Amino acid sequence: MKKNSNSGYYKWEVLALLWVAYLLNQADRQVFNTVLPAIRDALQLTDTSVGLIATVFNLFYALMVPLGGWAGDRFSRKWVTTLSILFWSVATMFTGLANGVVMLVLMRSVATGGGEAFFGPANYSLLGQYHTDTRARAMSIHQTSYYVGVILAGWLAGKIADSLGWKYSFIIFGGVGILWALVMALRLKDMPRPQEPRQEAKPGILDGFKTVFTTPTALMLTLGFSAFIFVITGYMTWVPAYLQEEFGMNQEMAGLHSMLWTYIAAFAGVLLAGTLSDKLGAKDHKVRMYIQGAGLILGAIFLFFMGGKSALWVLYLCFAGWGFFRAFFDANIYTVLYDVTPARLHASCSSAMIMTGFAVGALAPVILGALKQQMGSLSATFPILGLIWVVFGLCMFWVAKAAYQKDYEKVNH
Repeated sequence: MKKNSNSGYYKWEVLALLWVAYLLNQADRQVFNTVLPAIRDALQLTDTSVGLIATVFNLFYALMVPLGGWAGDRFSRKWVTTLSILFWSVATMFTGLANGVVMLVLMRSVATGGGEAFFGPANYSLLGQYHTDTRARAMSIHQTSYYVGVILAGWLAGKIADSLGWKYSFIIFGGVGILWALVMALRLKDMPRPQEPRQEAKPGILDGFKTVFTTPTALMLTLGFSAFIFVITGYMTWVPAYLQEEFGMNQEMAGLHSMLWTYIAAFAGVLLAGTLSDKLGAKDHKVRMYIQGAGLILGAIFLFFMGGKSALWVLYLCFAGWGFFRAFFDANIYTVLYDVTPARLHASCSSAMIMTGFAVGALAPVILGALKQQMGSLSATFPILGLIWVVFGLCMFWVAKAAYQKDYEKVNH
């Protein structure tokens, strides 16, 4: 039987293609975090200045995302995602050739961040087009690639850096990304778009922002996403360095253990949350946001306990608990957003949420780097991160109850 792009089988192939692409996307980011101490020492940087490199990356990414959303709603989502992978992978390879802070900022922050900005909106909207009744489950499976990517990069980038030097970590991961872009070009297909009424103009670059910021549920999701990204960005940037400095681990072991326990637990959590979301959310749509709010609040509990003078096994348990419950938020991000926004604006609305979240999250590396420099340790910052999640988790419960069903009905009826 000939396979076509609309078959039930092919939508799972699309998921597989995008799963690997997202794995490479997240692995590419984690390479920098894993080898951060080596870069800092090689280029004689301070904790604040090396945190600033990560901040510039996230800020530039946030600024470029609206263009990515606009491109995803206007042009072929296949080619937007594929060319994005190719661009950031080439930039990653050149990051490995950086011999000074200026080139490092240009290649890592500007070229890599700019390339990745076009991937997210088109990637999620294409997956959402192929998966309708299986959307939360497909998004949850897709999210597991994030976890595998950061575990793989945390271990492998550290191993490569210990054996060959930090530059080769970037060169090797970038090369793999180039190869996968070629696979995407050959196998990925666009879903045919529905005919739009003639009088309805094509999406503009600000339409996603207007929709998100005038829809209470989408706005609260975006604020919660911003708090979510702030904590995660700070954690992922500095925890490998924390394990190296506080527990004397080498780059390979710090890169592995900082991510392994967190994301093995998150793998289980996201599949559970996605299954619950599809089952319970079909009867009561606002349950999806309740699950997210619960994830933030329960995850925050483990952040409070990370800051003490704990044995390593206790710290790993906290990493795992935090990862398990953070996945409850992860599993429902785009399912909630697509529930309350028009299908023709999904990429643009995604970009509005992503830009806001990463603009806020971009501040985390430099803020935590400065606090670490003042306090002498990262451990004192964990309770602050936990408090942020508690506040926004409670807000999500409130908005879900007050606005979710109204916003859903406005778009779907």
